[in-house]
Amino acid sequence: MPRPRVIPNDHPAFAGLPISQVSLTAGVRAAVHVAGTLSRHRVPVLCIAGYQRNMSDFSAFTAFFRRLGDAAPPLVLLDLPGRGRADNRARAADYNTLTDARDVAAIITALGIERAIVLGQGQGGQVAMALAAAHPLLIAGTVLLDSGPVTDSRGIVRLRNNLEHIGTLRGSKAVTVGFRRILAGDYPGLPDEQLDGLMGRSHFVDKRGRARPLFDPRLMAALAEISFDDVLTAQWSLFDALSCAPLMLLRTQLTDQLRRETFDEMVRRRPDALALTIAGQGSPALFDQHEEIEAVAGFVDRTSRRLPGRAA
Repeated sequence: MPRPRVIPNDHPAFAGLPISQVSLTAGVRAAVHVAGTLSRHRVPVLCIAGYQRNMSDFSAFTAFFRRLGDAAPPLVLLDLPGRGRADNRARAADYNTLTDARDVAAIITALGIERAIVLGQGQGGQVAMALAAAHPLLIAGTVLLDSGPVTDSRGIVRLRNNLEHIGTLRGSKAVTVGFRRILAGDYPGLPDEQLDGLMGRSHFVDKRGRARPLFDPRLMAALAEISFDDVLTAQWSLFDALSCAPLMLLRTQLTDQLRRETFDEMVRRRPDALALTIAGQGSPALFDQHEEIEAVAGFVDRTSRRLPGRAA
């Protein structure tokens, strides 16, 4: 078994996000945070973060929905194996989209959810597509954020290089400055304290002043062979599986995960989908502006109302 990751109990990124654990195959556990009360009369929104990311990327989104009170749908935030406060997988080969989708289906069943609106960011959106292909009856609607059937290899290489650079830094000050320089390109004009908060969503600084990831390092090792100019295989058949339910498409203006031409083709193929660009930021989306959150909330409300037997 791989060495377990140790995360400080008081890590700020997870404040206000208590979890329960759901056992999956081979005794591996996912981490789940539920905001609100799950009920057969309310369609929950299931949030899946990006490739090596965790549920803290949905902190602002969750806080907004909590302010809606009883009108808010329940939210289910996931840390899939290898991310955040979930267990690492036993085998590195099991880190793939199909295994993640299988685990999401198992979590939905364990929570007694009949159908869910799935919000997937980055690779989380690809998991949503694989879930729709295998279990279309579980999908009430889908929101893809910086996610599509073609992943931009340039974003993968930049992520890998940035993380390798961070791993060479020593001392909390050097780590903090290094993260600020990297993150400032994706979030221009964002104050340093907010950039530091973003750092805390993916890493913490240990007592020796080294950046420790909130994910299994083997996740990045799986991407070692991808080059900057690689053209990754398009999975349009998986995107087409989303035809089982209403769809919303979001893209951050500065993302390097989803090319603009891919996003435009997605919109062309699904003219019924609500499409929105989030200005002035990259991946992962901050989800801290009312405009995009209210747009998602409106999509969730309209989608829920169309389902038979649901509360208006």
